[in-house]
Amino acid sequence: MTRFETAKGLYADYDVDVETALTLLSGVRLSMQCWQGDDVTGFENRGSLSGGIAATGSYPGKARNYAELMADIDKALSLIPGKHKISLHASYAVTTEKVDRDALEPRHFSAWVDFAKERGLGLDFNPTFFSHPKAADNLTLSHPDPSIRRFWIDHGKASRRIAEYFGKTLKVPALNNIWVPDGYKDIPADRYGPRARLKASLDEVFSEKLDKEWLIDSLEGKVFGLGLESCTVGSHEFYMNYAAKNGVLCLLDTGHFHCAEFVSDKVPTFLLFYDKLALHVSRPVRWDSDHVVIFDDELKEIAKEIVRCNALNRVLIGLDFFDASINRIAAWVTGMRSMQKALLYALLIPYQKLAAMQEKGDFTQIMVLMEEFKFLPFADIWDQFCLIHNAPIRDTWFDLVKEYERTVLAGR
Repeated sequence: MTRFETAKGLYADYDVDVETALTLLSGVRLSMQCWQGDDVTGFENRGSLSGGIAATGSYPGKARNYAELMADIDKALSLIPGKHKISLHASYAVTTEKVDRDALEPRHFSAWVDFAKERGLGLDFNPTFFSHPKAADNLTLSHPDPSIRRFWIDHGKASRRIAEYFGKTLKVPALNNIWVPDGYKDIPADRYGPRARLKASLDEVFSEKLDKEWLIDSLEGKVFGLGLESCTVGSHEFYMNYAAKNGVLCLLDTGHFHCAEFVSDKVPTFLLFYDKLALHVSRPVRWDSDHVVIFDDELKEIAKEIVRCNALNRVLIGLDFFDASINRIAAWVTGMRSMQKALLYALLIPYQKLAAMQEKGDFTQIMVLMEEFKFLPFADIWDQFCLIHNAPIRDTWFDLVKEYERTVLAGR
């Protein structure tokens, strides 16, 4: 009997159908962020990052152009089980034209569509409201200057059209997620005015009726950012209310809340009131530091809530981290596989049985069983999932990354 068969039998003792869990996980498309591969540089050559964003570290081998970035993404995806999506920022347009962000069109991303189509991937999109001369003072859609607001409104509109094009062309719905860095370093004299301007700008961005079958709109709040410590115009409360009133999604980024808050606790509440929920999964260390996602307790709790709510087909899971201090491909693979491990771990827990115990008030047995599940041979089930999808098991993938670093990255 193989280790997988033995593990499968142990889970069966708790009424867990391992084969069903593997099938369900195989159907989950995660959205892998392109910006881990080049430290959020993009292809515009505008200089250093700004807008409350910083990529720390100088590990060698960073992708310098779209060909290198696509090659690195290919390498990472070859080591990650399943079929997924790539999340792009507007600053990653592949074009020889000199085109500003307010004039971007779907054709400027045709290379990415071809890349995705050849590999059976989907694409998501993010307008880039940072690292631009017209965002130099960390105000965009809420800027007091109407001409600045107009530029960014037009960028938001262009981004929605691009995302719709992705969805229609690839036949995989595309998420278009708006995050703006707008805010103030010190205590502002007026919080209402900037938020009123942001609301009016968003109304105009969303005024064009596009195909909701292929385009999913979301808004992403944040508690604070570098240089925005005292006031974030697009706060969580602002976007939660705007989304609820206007029929878009409120995206939850796991690094954009107070360090004492748990996004896992928010998941079931949002699923009660929204048809879908969008996530950016990161790993905050004391603040929104965008560390590589690992198989930690909060990640497992997020996955548990998604599975408990029977919402694998309702939650859009994207990753959002960028670590320039380590091998960038290893960061991608670690983060993606960790998210998949968390979902599989959650799928291997008999929630209906535990929920029935909760209804009876049997909290002692719930605690005892949850502790026992931590020591079941989950790793053997994960290995089987990797084998099903022709992905390396355990840490054998890292040898392939080191070889790629030696033969490809070292020459950059």
